[in-house]
Amino acid sequence: MLAATGPSWNVVDDIRQLLAQHFMVNALRAGTIVAVIAGAIGWFMVLRRQSFAGHTFAVVSFPGAAGAVLIGVSAMAGYFGAAIAAAVVIAAVPRSTTGPASSRESAVIGTVQAFALACGGLFVSLYGGFLNSVTGLLFGTFLGISDRQVTTLLIVAGVALAVLVVVARPLFFATVDPDVARARGVPVGLLSAGFLVLLACAAAEVSQITGVLLVFALLVMPAAAAQRVTARPVVSFTLTIAFGLLIVWLGLGIAYFSVYPVGFYVTTIGFALFLFASGYRVAADRLGRRTRGAMAT
Repeated sequence: MLAATGPSWNVVDDIRQLLAQHFMVNALRAGTIVAVIAGAIGWFMVLRRQSFAGHTFAVVSFPGAAGAVLIGVSAMAGYFGAAIAAAVVIAAVPRSTTGPASSRESAVIGTVQAFALACGGLFVSLYGGFLNSVTGLLFGTFLGISDRQVTTLLIVAGVALAVLVVVARPLFFATVDPDVARARGVPVGLLSAGFLVLLACAAAEVSQITGVLLVFALLVMPAAAAQRVTARPVVSFTLTIAFGLLIVWLGLGIAYFSVYPVGFYVTTIGFALFLFASGYRVAADRLGRRTRGAMAT
Protein backbone atom coordinates (compact mmCIF):
# COMPACT_ATOMS: atom_id res chain seq x y z
CA MET A 1 0.00 0.00 0.00
CA LEU A 2 1.46 3.34 -1.05
CA ALA A 3 0.56 6.82 0.11
CA ALA A 4 -2.98 7.80 -0.77
CA THR A 5 -1.90 11.29 -1.74
CA GLY A 6 1.19 12.72 -3.37
CA PRO A 7 4.05 14.42 -1.55
CA SER A 8 3.47 17.70 0.24
CA TRP A 9 6.89 18.92 -0.97
CA ASN A 10 7.73 19.61 2.66
CA VAL A 11 10.64 17.19 2.93
CA VAL A 12 10.51 16.87 6.71
CA ASP A 13 6.75 16.17 6.75
CA ASP A 14 7.02 13.75 3.87
CA ILE A 15 9.80 11.80 5.58
CA ARG A 16 7.82 11.79 8.83
CA GLN A 17 4.78 10.43 6.99
CA LEU A 18 6.87 7.75 5.30
CA LEU A 19 8.50 6.60 8.53
CA ALA A 20 5.11 6.40 10.27
CA GLN A 21 4.32 3.33 8.15
CA HIS A 22 5.82 0.13 9.57
CA PHE A 23 6.04 -1.54 6.17
CA MET A 24 8.10 1.38 4.88
CA VAL A 25 10.41 1.22 7.89
CA ASN A 26 10.99 -2.47 7.17
CA ALA A 27 11.52 -1.70 3.49
CA LEU A 28 14.15 0.91 4.37
CA ARG A 29 15.85 -1.44 6.82
CA ALA A 30 15.96 -4.32 4.35
CA GLY A 31 16.95 -2.04 1.49
CA THR A 32 19.82 -0.58 3.52
CA ILE A 33 21.10 -4.03 4.44
CA VAL A 34 20.89 -5.24 0.87
CA ALA A 35 22.49 -2.07 -0.53
CA VAL A 36 25.53 -2.52 1.73
CA ILE A 37 26.06 -6.23 1.07
CA ALA A 38 25.33 -5.89 -2.64
CA GLY A 39 27.69 -2.93 -2.93
CA ALA A 40 30.54 -4.62 -1.07
CA ILE A 41 30.37 -7.93 -2.91
CA GLY A 42 29.22 -6.37 -6.18
CA TRP A 43 32.36 -4.23 -6.24
CA PHE A 44 34.52 -7.34 -6.30
CA MET A 45 32.16 -9.02 -8.76
CA VAL A 46 32.49 -6.20 -11.30
CA LEU A 47 36.25 -6.03 -10.75
CA ARG A 48 36.52 -9.80 -11.32
CA ARG A 49 34.24 -9.61 -14.39
CA GLN A 50 31.79 -12.14 -12.96
CA SER A 51 28.56 -10.25 -13.56
CA PHE A 52 27.23 -13.18 -15.60
CA ALA A 53 27.69 -15.45 -12.59
CA GLY A 54 25.91 -12.95 -10.33
CA HIS A 55 22.99 -12.79 -12.71
CA THR A 56 22.85 -16.58 -12.86
CA PHE A 57 22.68 -16.88 -9.09
CA ALA A 58 19.73 -14.50 -9.10
CA VAL A 59 18.00 -16.50 -11.83
CA VAL A 60 18.65 -19.76 -9.96
CA SER A 61 17.08 -18.32 -6.82
CA PHE A 62 13.75 -18.07 -8.67
CA PRO A 63 13.20 -21.84 -9.06
CA GLY A 64 14.72 -22.27 -5.60
CA ALA A 65 12.04 -20.07 -4.03
CA ALA A 66 9.30 -21.56 -6.21
CA GLY A 67 10.36 -25.11 -5.35
CA ALA A 68 10.54 -24.27 -1.64
CA VAL A 69 6.98 -22.95 -1.65
CA LEU A 70 5.87 -25.99 -3.64
CA ILE A 71 7.10 -28.39 -0.95
CA GLY A 72 5.87 -26.18 1.87
CA VAL A 73 9.06 -24.62 3.25
CA SER A 74 10.26 -21.04 3.50
CA ALA A 75 10.87 -19.27 0.19
CA MET A 76 13.93 -17.66 1.77
CA ALA A 77 15.49 -21.09 2.28
CA GLY A 78 14.89 -21.78 -1.40
CA TYR A 79 16.55 -18.51 -2.43
CA PHE A 80 19.76 -19.23 -0.55
CA GLY A 81 19.82 -22.99 -1.05
CA ALA A 82 19.54 -22.84 -4.84
CA ALA A 83 21.99 -19.96 -5.23
CA ILE A 84 24.65 -21.61 -3.04
CA ALA A 85 24.20 -24.95 -4.82
CA ALA A 86 24.76 -23.20 -8.16
CA ALA A 87 27.87 -21.52 -6.75
CA VAL A 88 29.30 -24.91 -5.77
CA VAL A 89 28.67 -26.28 -9.28
CA ILE A 90 30.27 -23.27 -10.98
CA ALA A 91 33.20 -23.23 -8.54
CA ALA A 92 34.07 -26.77 -9.64
CA VAL A 93 35.08 -25.36 -13.04
CA PRO A 94 38.69 -24.05 -13.15
CA ARG A 95 38.70 -20.31 -13.80
CA SER A 96 41.18 -18.12 -15.65
CA THR A 97 40.82 -14.74 -17.28
CA THR A 98 41.59 -16.10 -20.75
CA GLY A 99 41.64 -19.36 -22.65
CA PRO A 100 39.59 -22.56 -22.57
CA ALA A 101 39.01 -22.54 -18.79
CA SER A 102 37.14 -19.26 -19.04
CA SER A 103 35.04 -20.66 -21.88
CA ARG A 104 34.22 -23.75 -19.84
CA GLU A 105 33.11 -21.63 -16.92
CA SER A 106 30.84 -19.50 -19.13
CA ALA A 107 29.36 -22.64 -20.67
CA VAL A 108 28.62 -24.12 -17.25
CA ILE A 109 27.09 -20.85 -16.03
CA GLY A 110 24.84 -20.65 -19.09
CA THR A 111 23.81 -24.28 -18.70
CA VAL A 112 22.94 -23.83 -15.02
CA GLN A 113 20.93 -20.71 -15.82
CA ALA A 114 18.92 -22.38 -18.60
CA PHE A 115 18.16 -25.43 -16.45
CA ALA A 116 17.15 -23.22 -13.51
CA LEU A 117 14.67 -21.24 -15.62
CA ALA A 118 13.12 -24.45 -16.90
CA CYS A 119 12.74 -25.75 -13.35
CA GLY A 120 11.18 -22.46 -12.25
CA GLY A 121 8.55 -22.71 -14.96
CA LEU A 122 7.80 -26.30 -13.95
CA PHE A 123 7.46 -25.48 -10.24
CA VAL A 124 5.13 -22.56 -10.96
CA SER A 125 2.90 -24.72 -13.16
CA LEU A 126 2.80 -27.50 -10.55
CA TYR A 127 1.60 -25.14 -7.85
CA GLY A 128 -1.20 -23.07 -9.36
CA GLY A 129 -1.71 -20.97 -6.24
CA PHE A 130 1.80 -19.71 -6.64
CA LEU A 131 1.02 -18.00 -9.94
CA ASN A 132 -0.18 -14.84 -8.22
CA SER A 133 3.24 -14.43 -6.61
CA VAL A 134 5.34 -14.80 -9.74
CA THR A 135 5.48 -11.03 -10.26
CA GLY A 136 6.81 -10.59 -6.74
CA LEU A 137 9.53 -13.17 -7.31
CA LEU A 138 10.56 -11.68 -10.64
CA PHE A 139 10.29 -7.98 -9.80
CA GLY A 140 10.68 -7.86 -6.03
CA THR A 141 8.65 -7.23 -2.90
CA PHE A 142 10.25 -4.21 -1.30
CA LEU A 143 7.00 -3.25 0.40
CA GLY A 144 6.18 -6.72 1.75
CA ILE A 145 9.21 -7.30 3.97
CA SER A 146 8.44 -8.72 7.42
CA ASP A 147 10.34 -8.17 10.67
CA ARG A 148 11.59 -11.75 10.49
CA GLN A 149 12.92 -11.27 6.98
CA VAL A 150 14.77 -8.13 8.03
CA THR A 151 16.43 -10.04 10.86
CA THR A 152 17.41 -12.92 8.58
CA LEU A 153 18.79 -10.55 5.96
CA LEU A 154 20.82 -8.76 8.64
CA ILE A 155 22.32 -12.00 9.97
CA VAL A 156 23.25 -13.33 6.54
CA ALA A 157 24.68 -9.97 5.48
CA GLY A 158 26.66 -9.69 8.72
CA VAL A 159 28.24 -13.13 8.25
CA ALA A 160 28.99 -12.47 4.56
CA LEU A 161 30.58 -9.09 5.31
CA ALA A 162 32.67 -10.57 8.13
CA VAL A 163 34.02 -13.21 5.76
CA LEU A 164 34.64 -10.58 3.09
CA VAL A 165 36.63 -8.45 5.53
CA VAL A 166 38.87 -11.42 6.30
CA VAL A 167 39.54 -12.33 2.65
CA ALA A 168 39.34 -8.87 1.05
CA ARG A 169 43.07 -8.21 0.82
CA PRO A 170 44.16 -11.57 -0.67
CA LEU A 171 41.02 -11.62 -2.84
CA PHE A 172 41.92 -8.24 -4.31
CA PHE A 173 45.48 -9.42 -4.91
CA ALA A 174 44.22 -12.60 -6.60
CA THR A 175 41.84 -10.55 -8.72
CA VAL A 176 44.26 -7.96 -10.11
CA ASP A 177 47.24 -10.30 -10.56
CA PRO A 178 46.35 -13.98 -10.06
CA ASP A 179 49.65 -15.34 -11.39
CA VAL A 180 51.79 -13.34 -8.96
CA ALA A 181 49.36 -14.07 -6.13
CA ARG A 182 49.57 -17.79 -6.84
CA ALA A 183 53.37 -17.62 -6.95
CA ARG A 184 53.37 -15.97 -3.51
CA GLY A 185 51.28 -18.75 -2.01
CA VAL A 186 47.85 -17.11 -2.12
CA PRO A 187 45.16 -19.84 -2.48
CA VAL A 188 43.65 -18.32 -5.63
CA GLY A 189 41.38 -21.27 -6.40
CA LEU A 190 39.99 -21.45 -2.87
CA LEU A 191 39.41 -17.70 -2.81
CA SER A 192 37.57 -17.87 -6.14
CA ALA A 193 35.30 -20.63 -4.89
CA GLY A 194 34.66 -18.84 -1.61
CA PHE A 195 33.85 -15.61 -3.39
CA LEU A 196 31.31 -17.39 -5.60
CA VAL A 197 29.52 -18.57 -2.46
CA LEU A 198 29.54 -15.02 -1.06
CA LEU A 199 28.23 -13.73 -4.39
CA ALA A 200 25.49 -16.36 -4.33
CA CYS A 201 24.41 -15.21 -0.87
CA ALA A 202 24.39 -11.58 -1.99
CA ALA A 203 22.39 -12.40 -5.13
CA ALA A 204 19.88 -14.38 -3.08
CA GLU A 205 19.47 -11.46 -0.67
CA VAL A 206 19.09 -8.88 -3.42
CA SER A 207 16.63 -11.11 -5.31
CA GLN A 208 14.24 -11.06 -2.37
CA ILE A 209 14.12 -7.27 -2.56
CA THR A 210 14.48 -6.35 -6.21
CA GLY A 211 13.31 -9.64 -7.73
CA VAL A 212 15.45 -11.92 -9.86
CA LEU A 213 15.12 -9.76 -12.98
CA LEU A 214 16.30 -6.53 -11.34
CA VAL A 215 19.29 -7.80 -9.36
CA PHE A 216 21.70 -5.74 -11.42
CA ALA A 217 20.13 -2.56 -10.07
CA LEU A 218 21.95 -3.06 -6.78
CA LEU A 219 24.55 -5.72 -7.49
CA VAL A 220 26.07 -4.16 -10.61
CA MET A 221 25.03 -0.55 -11.22
CA PRO A 222 26.53 1.06 -8.07
CA ALA A 223 29.85 -0.77 -8.53
CA ALA A 224 29.98 -0.07 -12.26
CA ALA A 225 29.27 3.62 -11.67
CA ALA A 226 31.84 3.94 -8.87
CA GLN A 227 34.56 2.25 -10.88
CA ARG A 228 33.85 4.65 -13.73
CA VAL A 229 34.32 7.60 -11.41
CA THR A 230 37.68 6.54 -9.97
CA ALA A 231 40.23 3.74 -10.26
CA ARG A 232 41.33 4.12 -6.63
CA PRO A 233 40.14 0.92 -4.91
CA VAL A 234 39.24 2.31 -1.48
CA VAL A 235 37.45 5.34 -2.92
CA SER A 236 35.49 3.37 -5.52
CA PHE A 237 34.55 0.73 -2.92
CA THR A 238 33.21 3.42 -0.59
CA LEU A 239 31.39 5.14 -3.45
CA THR A 240 29.79 1.83 -4.45
CA ILE A 241 28.11 1.44 -1.08
CA ALA A 242 27.13 5.12 -1.01
CA PHE A 243 25.60 4.85 -4.48
CA GLY A 244 23.68 1.73 -3.46
CA LEU A 245 22.22 3.45 -0.42
CA LEU A 246 21.30 6.49 -2.50
CA ILE A 247 19.53 4.32 -5.08
CA VAL A 248 17.53 2.42 -2.47
CA TRP A 249 16.53 5.38 -0.32
CA LEU A 250 15.54 7.57 -3.26
CA GLY A 251 13.73 4.72 -4.98
CA LEU A 252 11.70 3.85 -1.90
CA GLY A 253 10.93 7.48 -1.11
CA ILE A 254 9.68 8.23 -4.61
CA ALA A 255 7.73 4.97 -4.88
CA TYR A 256 5.90 5.66 -1.62
CA PHE A 257 4.22 8.66 -3.21
CA SER A 258 3.71 6.96 -6.57
CA VAL A 259 1.47 4.29 -8.08
CA TYR A 260 4.36 2.72 -9.97
CA PRO A 261 6.47 -0.21 -8.71
CA VAL A 262 9.55 0.31 -6.58
CA GLY A 263 11.72 -1.77 -8.87
CA PHE A 264 11.20 0.69 -11.72
CA TYR A 265 12.52 3.61 -9.66
CA VAL A 266 15.43 1.67 -8.18
CA THR A 267 16.56 0.50 -11.60
CA THR A 268 16.00 3.88 -13.27
CA ILE A 269 17.96 5.77 -10.61
CA GLY A 270 20.77 3.23 -10.85
CA PHE A 271 20.88 3.54 -14.63
CA ALA A 272 20.87 7.35 -14.45
CA LEU A 273 23.71 7.22 -11.93
CA PHE A 274 25.74 4.99 -14.24
CA LEU A 275 25.15 7.34 -17.19
CA PHE A 276 26.24 10.30 -15.06
CA ALA A 277 29.40 8.46 -13.95
CA SER A 278 30.17 7.51 -17.56
CA GLY A 279 29.74 11.12 -18.64
CA TYR A 280 32.02 12.25 -15.84
CA ARG A 281 34.66 9.73 -16.92
CA VAL A 282 34.56 10.92 -20.54
CA ALA A 283 34.80 14.58 -19.50
CA ALA A 284 37.64 13.88 -17.06
CA ASP A 285 39.61 11.93 -19.67
CA ARG A 286 39.21 14.71 -22.23
CA LEU A 287 40.27 17.34 -19.73
CA GLY A 288 43.29 15.25 -18.75
CA ARG A 289 44.37 14.87 -22.39
CA ARG A 290 44.03 18.62 -23.00
CA THR A 291 46.03 19.42 -19.89
CA ARG A 292 48.81 17.03 -20.85
CA GLY A 293 48.82 18.42 -24.38
CA ALA A 294 49.09 21.98 -23.10
CA MET A 295 51.94 21.06 -20.78
CA ALA A 296 53.75 19.28 -23.61
CA THR A 297 53.64 22.39 -25.80
